[in-house]
Parts: sequence; C-alpha cells; structure tokens
Amino acid sequence: MAHSQQNVARAAVDEAPRKATGGLTPWREELAKQLILERLGETVEVTELARACALSRSHFSRAFKCSTGLSPQDWIRHQRIARAKQLIQNTDMTLTQISLECGFCDQAHFCHIFTRSEGINPFAWRCRAVRTLPPRRACTAQTHAL
Repeated sequence: MAHSQQNVARAAVDEAPRKATGGLTPWREELAKQLILERLGETVEVTELARACALSRSHFSRAFKCSTGLSPQDWIRHQRIARAKQLIQNTDMTLTQISLECGFCDQAHFCHIFTRSEGINPFAWRCRAVRTLPPRRACTAQTHAL
C-alpha cells in the first residue's frame, strides 16, 4: 500500500507543468501580436509576420502556437471575433460594415465564422447584448439593415 502511494506521489510530481520550450521570445511574440492588431482589418500573411520576426514561416508558426496555444491564423480569427463583438455591442454599425472593419472578406463569411465561434449568429448576439445594456437603442430589423 505504501509503495503504491509513493508511485502516485511521484507521478503527481512528474506531471507538474513544465515551461514550454520552443516558443517565441517575448519581444517576437509582442511584435507579432502588435502587427496583427494594427492590421486586423486587412489581410495579414503569416509570411509577413515571420519575416518581421526574422524567422522562417514554419518556425514562426510552430513557435507562435507554442507561445500562445493557437496557430497564427486561429489567433487572428479570435482577435477579429473579439473586435467584432466589441463593435456589435458598442456601435450601430451594420454587420456588413463590421465584417469589413474586422478583416472578413464579406458578411457571409463573417457570419459563418462568428456563428461557429460563438454558437449564435451575430444578429442574435447583438440582440442579446443589447438587452443586457442600459436602454439606448432597440434591436430592430431597421437598425441592422444591410
């Protein structure tokens, strides 16, 4: 019995989280994120990010994922959705305007990605978000006219 308890204790110590190696240096991670956020409404190529960090595309992609837990493309998509949610909640911009402002090629693509990410379409998300805000505007079809 004591032997099995020692093995469990040893396994717990062995499973302690280790610092990930192979990630980006802090300045490279910050630079890549800054470049992405500055150009969120544009096409951001991973090759450009890698070049700015003086790394090959493949090395940059692996290191970025190691550092952030997401591939560069997934991190960009996540940031675009976060920005879209901010605009949906705090502006009266149409969904078409928001989709273009956040770097999506069109509203249909934006709605597809948003729904896949949030489990609800952007119009419904706006209506739900507006209900939780102090009365300022009504969620009507006219507000969201394309």
